[in-house]
Amino acid sequence: MIKEVEILVIGGGPAGLCAARSASKLGAHVMVCERDYVPGGQLVKQTHKFFGSEKQYAGDRGIQIGKMLIDEIAADPNIEILTEATVLGIYEDGVVTVLYQNQHLKIHPKKIIITTGAAEKFLSFPGNDLPGIYGAGAVQTLMNVAGVKPAERVVMVGAGNIGLIVSYQLMQAGVEVAGVIEAAPKIGGYLVHASKIRRAGVPIRTSYTVKEAFGTDCLEGVVICRLDEKWQMIPGTEETIPCDTLCLAVGLTPLAELCWQAGCQMAFIRELSGHVPILDENLETTVSGIYAAGDVAGIEEASAAMVEGRLAGCSAAASLGYSPQEAKIMLQAAREELNELRSGPTGSKIRAGLQKMSEKKGVKTAC
Repeated sequence: MIKEVEILVIGGGPAGLCAARSASKLGAHVMVCERDYVPGGQLVKQTHKFFGSEKQYAGDRGIQIGKMLIDEIAADPNIEILTEATVLGIYEDGVVTVLYQNQHLKIHPKKIIITTGAAEKFLSFPGNDLPGIYGAGAVQTLMNVAGVKPAERVVMVGAGNIGLIVSYQLMQAGVEVAGVIEAAPKIGGYLVHASKIRRAGVPIRTSYTVKEAFGTDCLEGVVICRLDEKWQMIPGTEETIPCDTLCLAVGLTPLAELCWQAGCQMAFIRELSGHVPILDENLETTVSGIYAAGDVAGIEEASAAMVEGRLAGCSAAASLGYSPQEAKIMLQAAREELNELRSGPTGSKIRAGLQKMSEKKGVKTAC
């Protein structure tokens, strides 16, 4: 038996929830498949306050934003959400298979919005398989979702926003942060996040990397080393730091497997952090009826993912003929918000990536 659905959203994170809500507001019926036991994605473990404007929930914490979105979805009769539902494939006949409650569901949606998010990158160095070496997202989940203190003394690798935020949250949980190291000559995160941990006495060392990790049955310490302007280790600058945990916050890569399988045109765009689907101004891929939003389309902050979700949800619903005039207004508002979020120096990287995407397809993108 195949279940007919108007719009299927794959992934119940910030982009997916906003896509579902946006499409529903225009009158479309939506199903959301979330592989975790609770929707919300990264929001469920983000205890820090968001920046931006009121439209992007500035001043609210990620966990609060997640709850608001989930409550809205739960009260919406046009939206059905399946949790612990893993999408296995998108096939040529338009059928999507889902593993749900130990059964294979077959779903035939009119439109698909892929919001599968991203996966953490890892580093290669001797000893990187020792127990006690985690991705920053895993550490954040242990602390803020499971309520488990993940370490006693930790070294953080990566001074982007994730590394800086998780370092501060570790300190709030009573963990000693021995230091933050960053391979680049400058930190990549916001100064406000860096200042908080610096004021607490945590050193942030740029142009440093991990040379090796050591320990008998688990991590006992790491050796760090300074890098030259060509990113090569400088002999004689090694330093040993005792620790029981090494936390890697070295970037994310889009989880785009379903885009590949569906036959979407893909491109490697470094500024977007990996292979991403080529999208038009409505966030539709080169496969008609399949849209992508959030980190699967390029790594950005959760604020941008939510706005992209709204844009994709609106676009999908509008393509089905729902509320053309209202959809036009909502689409324009979403595009303007994205332009605002991506303006200024902090948005230069994503703008460069979108420009490359535009050139690869030969059309102008939304931003």
